[in-house]
Amino acid sequence: MKLSIVIVNYNVKHFLEQCLHAVEKACENIDSEVFVVDNNSVDGSTGMIIQKFPWVKLIANKRNFGFSKANNQAIIKSTGDYILLLNPDTVVEEDTFSKVVGFMDENPKAGGLGVRMIDGKGNFLPESKRGLPTPWVAFSKIFGLSSMFPKSKRFGKYHLSYLDENELHEVDVLSGAFMLLRKEAIDKIGMLDEEYFMYGEDIDLSYRITLGGYKNYYYPDTTIIHYKGESTKKGSLNYVRIFYKAMVIFARKHFSRQYAGLFSFFIHLAIYLRALLALGSRLVKKAWLPAIDFGLIYLGFFLLLPYWEKIRFEPGYYSNSVLLFIIPIYILIWIVGMYYSGGYERPTSLLKIYRGQISALFLILIIYSLSPEAVRFSRALILLGGGMSIILTTIVRFILHSIVGREFKIGMHKPKRVAIVGLKHETQRVQNILAHTGIATNIIGFISPKKKPRSERYIGSIYQIEEIIKVNKLDEVIFCSEDISSQLVIKTMLLLSNYNIDYKIAPPKSVSIIGSNSIDTAGDLYVVNVNTINKEKNKRLKRLFDLVSSIIIILLSPILIWMVRPKKAYFRNAFRVLSSRYSWIGYQQNKTEAYLALPIIKKGILSTAQVLDTNEANKDTIDHLNQAYAQNYSVTKDFEILTKSFNQIGKS
Repeated sequence: MKLSIVIVNYNVKHFLEQCLHAVEKACENIDSEVFVVDNNSVDGSTGMIIQKFPWVKLIANKRNFGFSKANNQAIIKSTGDYILLLNPDTVVEEDTFSKVVGFMDENPKAGGLGVRMIDGKGNFLPESKRGLPTPWVAFSKIFGLSSMFPKSKRFGKYHLSYLDENELHEVDVLSGAFMLLRKEAIDKIGMLDEEYFMYGEDIDLSYRITLGGYKNYYYPDTTIIHYKGESTKKGSLNYVRIFYKAMVIFARKHFSRQYAGLFSFFIHLAIYLRALLALGSRLVKKAWLPAIDFGLIYLGFFLLLPYWEKIRFEPGYYSNSVLLFIIPIYILIWIVGMYYSGGYERPTSLLKIYRGQISALFLILIIYSLSPEAVRFSRALILLGGGMSIILTTIVRFILHSIVGREFKIGMHKPKRVAIVGLKHETQRVQNILAHTGIATNIIGFISPKKKPRSERYIGSIYQIEEIIKVNKLDEVIFCSEDISSQLVIKTMLLLSNYNIDYKIAPPKSVSIIGSNSIDTAGDLYVVNVNTINKEKNKRLKRLFDLVSSIIIILLSPILIWMVRPKKAYFRNAFRVLSSRYSWIGYQQNKTEAYLALPIIKKGILSTAQVLDTNEANKDTIDHLNQAYAQNYSVTKDFEILTKSFNQIGKS
C-alpha cells in the first residue's frame, strides 16, 4: 500500500462528505486506503459514511478522544508507505496525492510534507508554512511584531512570511490540516503525543521529525482548500486556552528549563491578553448599539422630566428615585423588547424596532398599572417617553445608515446574485436545493465548465468567469463538483481572490452546498430543509416563550398547580426553564440516525411527541415529529404542546 489517509471527524458531516468526494477522485491513480475516525459525532456523520462511502474504513469512537489519540488509532491499522493526516474541512485537487507522494519518493530524507492552503475565498493561509515557536518567535507573534514586519527574517518566523509562498522550502512545522508523513519516520520517532488533546500535536510531531534526522517541506505545486475553523471555533476563549496550553506542553517537553519558563510566561501572558481582548471585543460588538440607545433615551428623559414638571406640576415634583431607578428599568424593557423583536439584527429593520418598542410600551403600561401608588409617576410621561424613544432610535439608525453603510443599511437583505457552474442536470439539482433552503437568492444564470458552451442556457464559460462577474455584478459562484474538477475550482478561486466574491461547492448526490466567506469565519452552509429552529430569530422567540411562560406558571401557581399531576417537580421544572438549563419543549429522544442529525437544542420538560398516545409513538413517527418541529418551528407550536400537555409539567 502506497498511501494511508487518516481523517478525524467531529460533527462536520457536510464538510466531511465534500472532503471524501474529493479524496475519492484523488485516490483513483494511487494505491491507497482511507480511514475516518469519528469522535462520537452527534450529527449523523457515521450513518452518512456507511451509506455513501462504504469503501471508507470507519472507526467510530464512543467518546471524543481528541485529535492525537484518534489519529493514532488509524495509524496503528494503516499499511501505507506514507500516512496523510487530513482535516475533514478540506478539498484536495485530483492530482494532489500523486504529486506529494512522487516528491516524497524522490526525496528519501523528507519525513513530512505540507502543501499550499487557501481559504474559502481563495486567500493564502499563512499557516501553510511555520517556524518553530521558540520564546522569541512566540514573543513576536503575541505582540504583533510578525504582522507589522512580515518580510523580516527576525520578526516573521512564526509563519515564515518572508519566504515565497510559491516556492519549495524546507520548514520547521507542518499544519495538521494536511500533514504527509513517511511511515518509516513515524516508526522511528513515534506517533502523535496523546498528551495534546487538540492543537500543538502537529508542532510536536514536526519537531520530532527533524530531531529524528529527517526534513519537513512546504510543497507549493498543489493547492487545497481549507475551510478554516469548522471543527473548532477559533475565535472562542476556549480555543485560546486550549491552544496556548498546548504550547506550554511543547515548551516543557522540548525546551530547557530556563527557556521553558520564559516561554510559559509569554504564553500565559498571551492567554490573559487574548482573553481580555476577546471578552472586550465581544462585549463591545454586542452592547455598543443598545448602550447608545439607552444613553440617548435616558438623556431624553433627563431633559423631558423637568419640562413636564414645569408644565404639569412644579419643579422638584418627582423624587430622585424616578430618574435613578424607575426610568432606567423602563428603558431596559424597551431595549429588551427591541432585541427580542429583532431590532438589533443586520441589516436594520425599522419595522422590527417599532414593533419591539410598542410591545415593550404596552408591557410597561401593564407593569405601571399593577405597581403600588408609591412608584407610579405619570402614565402620560411614559407615553411621551415611548414616542421619544422611537424618534431617537430612528435618528440613530439613519445616521448609521448614512455613515457606516452596508452593515447598518435600513431595509431587508437583497437576494444574492448567484451563478452556478455546471452541466444541465447538476445545475438544476443545485437550483432545486437553493429553492428548498428558504435562503433568498437571485440566480443570474448558469456557467459552462467547458471552454465552448454548446447551449444558449449558459451566460458563458468558466474561462470567461472574470468578465461574467464584472458584467453581471455577481455576489456568489457555486461550483458543481460533479462537472468541474477541484483543480479548476481552486485555480478559479486563486484567479479571483482579489474580487469580493463568495464561493461554494455542491458535492454530487448531496443536499448540502458548502462554502466559507473569510479566513476568520467558519464555513457557511446551505442545506435542504433548513432547520428553522436554529435561526437567531427563532432561538430568541423560543427563549422569550420559555421566560414568559415560566414566570406565569410561577406567579399563578396557587391556581395552576391543581391542574398538574404529579405536582412533585412543578416548581423545580419552572425554575429549570427560567434559568435556561431546560426548555419547556424539546425533542422526543430516539435512538436513530435521524435523531442524531437534528440541530442541538436544550432538553425539554415536555417533548414533541407528548400529545401522542404511547401506542402511536413508534420510532418513525417520533422522527417525523422531531424533524417537523425543527424545520417548521414556531412559538405557537410550543404554546400548543404546553397547553395540551400542561398537566404533565410536574413530572420528574
